[in-house]
Amino acid sequence: MSGHILIVEDQPDNRQILRDMLRHAGYRTEEAVTGEDAVARIAADPPDLVLMDLQLPGLDGYATTRRIRSDPALPAMPIIAVTSFALAGDDLKAREAGCDDYIAKPYSPRMLMRKIREHLDRL
Repeated sequence: MSGHILIVEDQPDNRQILRDMLRHAGYRTEEAVTGEDAVARIAADPPDLVLMDLQLPGLDGYATTRRIRSDPALPAMPIIAVTSFALAGDDLKAREAGCDDYIAKPYSPRMLMRKIREHLDRL
C-alpha cells in the first residue's frame, strides 16, 4: 500500500494508535493536533486522505472540514471523520460539513482500514 494520510487528532494516544496502524500498512503519515494546523499542513503538503477527529480544541473538526472544502486553493481529498462523538445524527452532521465518511470510536481497525482503502482506490 502507499499513500499519504493526515491524522488530525488532539489526543496523543489516539494519534499513536492510528500512526502505528497506518505505517504498518505502508502508508506515510503526517499529524496535526489542531484544525488550524491541519489546514496549514494540507496547503503545504496535500495528503491523499484525511482522518479528522471532530472534537478538537479551537477550530473543531466540523469547522476545519468546512474550511478545507470551501478553500479552492486546497485540493479535494477524502475526509473521514473518526470520532467518539457518536450520537444519533452526528454522522449526518459530519457529512453535511464535508466529510466523506464517518467512523465512531471505538472502531474496528479492520473496518477503518477497509474504509481507507475504499476511498484511496477511488482516487
